[in-house]
Amino acid sequence: MTRLSVEMLAADAPPPITSAGHAQLGIAVLVGIAVIVLLITKFKLHAFLALTIGSLALGAAAGAPLDKAITSFTNGLGSTVAGVGVLIALGAILGKLLADSGGADQIVDTILAKAGGRAMPWAMVLIASVVGLPLFFEVGIVLLIPVVLMVAKRGNYSLMRIGIPALAGLSVMHGLIPPHPGPLVAIDAVKANLGVTLALGIVVAIPTVIIAGPLFSKVAARWVDVPAPDRMLPQRASEQLERRPGFGPTLATVLLPVVLMLAKALVDIVVDDPADHTQRVFDVVGSPLVALLAAVIVGFFTLGRPAGFTRDRLQQTVEKGLMPIAGILLIVGAGGGFKQTLIDSGVGQMILDISEDWSIPALLLAWLIAVAIRLATGSATVATVSAAGLVAPLAADMSTTHTALLVLAIGAGSLFFSHVNDAGFWLVKEYFGLNVGQTVKTWSLMETIISVVAGALVLLLSLII
Repeated sequence: MTRLSVEMLAADAPPPITSAGHAQLGIAVLVGIAVIVLLITKFKLHAFLALTIGSLALGAAAGAPLDKAITSFTNGLGSTVAGVGVLIALGAILGKLLADSGGADQIVDTILAKAGGRAMPWAMVLIASVVGLPLFFEVGIVLLIPVVLMVAKRGNYSLMRIGIPALAGLSVMHGLIPPHPGPLVAIDAVKANLGVTLALGIVVAIPTVIIAGPLFSKVAARWVDVPAPDRMLPQRASEQLERRPGFGPTLATVLLPVVLMLAKALVDIVVDDPADHTQRVFDVVGSPLVALLAAVIVGFFTLGRPAGFTRDRLQQTVEKGLMPIAGILLIVGAGGGFKQTLIDSGVGQMILDISEDWSIPALLLAWLIAVAIRLATGSATVATVSAAGLVAPLAADMSTTHTALLVLAIGAGSLFFSHVNDAGFWLVKEYFGLNVGQTVKTWSLMETIISVVAGALVLLLSLII
């Protein structure tokens, strides 16, 4: 089989693929990824457009009729946005409310007031992990950079000693912990249990962030000893406010979605009876949509009201929170379209065949695929979405815990070695006043440590549970 038939694209279960078919599909994948990489890096095209064009190039290289490739892409885009679009929007609103009300500053100041000296890098990890729960990675960086620079300057700390733990906390949350877009899409793609994934994600995240954060920051500070740049000290949100919410209510609001989702997972394990009234209640309140919606509504009262926000100001905050996510939604959706094109072209079945022929553990294969796409495209979210679609067939016979670990393996792989094709690389470089070499020795290496350590912990857990 050297060309792909129309029937294969339409079928739910594609027929077995021959060696020649494997070769053509492998070339098609390389062509699709190469087009995306070239458009993003060389021609500086927006990732949404690059993914759209790359998906069509993939379909054409696989021998699929163009109208079928278009249908696959649009179906994938639609189903992905339908699955996580509302959750991304709610997370953006909660994050904006947290930032504008001064709640994030309150968490930061309270923790820093109780930390000092050798405890400061650990405090930065804690701050970044808590603040990073409801925030997108880029938003978290912008929010925490002033804190990192002020702490480093006022306390006469090495910038890397303070900055690396904060970046590690944000990055681990972004890659492994729902309700961030990448993990949510992967959970939806492989049909994993969200509560179990969240619980195991926390188990993996804690040792990972310790190793990549406070411990690695000691080495990074010796390799790159730079002062905090004065030019990058922006004004904090709370400096424009007369008052701000308290630490306790703010922390409770941020953690509310996590608590509700974990409660649902616990009830599912203990009760395990779909007809039970208690389980049905927690199935509703612990669903990501309701959990995040509850946090947003509670946040109006625990964050907005104490900050003195009027109804009009709350409405403005919601609107401002939603505006920047248009690009994120389109990129995530286009990543879903690329994923669906891969699946409908038979690449998912090819991955399944290869995993059986080569006897590669499914979790390791998922990590490697995510690593390859991350290195090629520079986007952790695109790597997660695409890899999840490719390895979804592997989850068919997995247990609940191993399906959750599959999501975490993908998330870990998606963080591997951020370099010049990643917007986060340039964001860190500019904010910290580094050159390219220094950014590679600190930020890029930190991301690689997170990926490898988290991947190893996932494989270890798969042997235990």
